[in-house]
This record gives sequence, structure tokens and C-alpha cells, in this order.
Amino acid sequence: MSDDTALPPAAFAKDDRGDDRAFYASARLVTHVDDDAIAALTRLYRDRLPVGARVLDLMSSWVSHLPDDRRYAEVVGHGMNADELAANPRLDRWFVQDLNTDPALPLDTRAFDAALCCVGVQYLQQPYEVFAEVRRVLAPGAPFIVSYSNRCFATKAVAVWRSLDMNGQASLIGHYLTHAGFGEMEARLLADGARGDPLIAVVARA
Repeated sequence: MSDDTALPPAAFAKDDRGDDRAFYASARLVTHVDDDAIAALTRLYRDRLPVGARVLDLMSSWVSHLPDDRRYAEVVGHGMNADELAANPRLDRWFVQDLNTDPALPLDTRAFDAALCCVGVQYLQQPYEVFAEVRRVLAPGAPFIVSYSNRCFATKAVAVWRSLDMNGQASLIGHYLTHAGFGEMEARLLADGARGDPLIAVVARA
């Protein structure tokens, strides 16, 4: 796939074309990867997120997996369920928005020192627009950490995601990032899946 050529709309089709807001209307107070994968992600956050940073937690839930021993100037959460976001103790403020219908983030330009997207990228139907918005709201050089596993709501994942293995999915995320103007990209295997859930993080800088 070309880094600078957008994929066709069919790549972002879903088996379940129903209203995403209805699908996420009930709170799911569960974690979507196991404890070992979560611990590995938390270690990465501890390593990559500056102390005192302003953090955007995109496609968040009732947990953000941030290290308990670190404090940040502000953590702003986005998600699809208000009850889940309200239950997240790490969020200083939050907002609900369906990025598949409105990818424009209601946030100031260069307002954040880091952005996170944990196990949600597979559902984006307008990833180019969303990633461009993330880059807009990040300060220059700020990290964007996109993590994913092999678990998802399959009927809500886009077609191109479902067609790829995990290495191909890392390349797809890299394609989104490059298209949005991010640089210094790397894919890191955080959990190999031998004894539990696999987890990969793609890290880039604005």
C-alpha cells in the first residue's frame, strides 16, 4: 500500500452498518486485553509520556492504563459511552463523539504533549481525518501511541483491518500516520501472545 495514497472507501466498510452510538450505548466496564498485556502497555506509557504532560486519551473507556506513580498536567478522554468515561479516575475531563461521523476534534491546536489510542483504531472509518486531527492537537515532537491486539468487535472493525495479520495491521497504522504527516515511527511488540493476549504498539511523533 502506498503511504501517500488513500485507500478506497470500501476498505472502511463494516459488516455491522448499524448506528455505532446504539452499539456502544451500554457501558462495558471490562478490559479488552489481559493483565500482562496491560502491564506492558503501562510500562511503555511510563517510558514515553513526559511527567506533567497534557495527554489526550482517544477512544478511551473506564480505564486508561496510565502508570499510577506518574502525574500528568491534564488527561482528556474521548469515547463513545459517557458512563464509561465518567468512571475513569484518570480523566480530568472527557467528551463523547462518534469519530466515524464527525472526525473533527473539539480541541485546541497544539494543546497536548502526547496522545494515546488503545485497542480502538480498528473501528475508525475515517482514519486519515482522525489522525490528521490528532497531529493538529499535538505539540511538535509529541508522541502518538496506537496499540492493538487480535481481539475486537469483529462486526464493527473495518474491512481492511480484518483482512490483515498483526504485522500487516502495524503497516496499516504506519500508513495512516504517514498520510497524516507523522514521523519517527516504530512498531513495538509489547506482548507476544504466547501465554495470553498479544499486544503491539505503533509509536510516532508529530
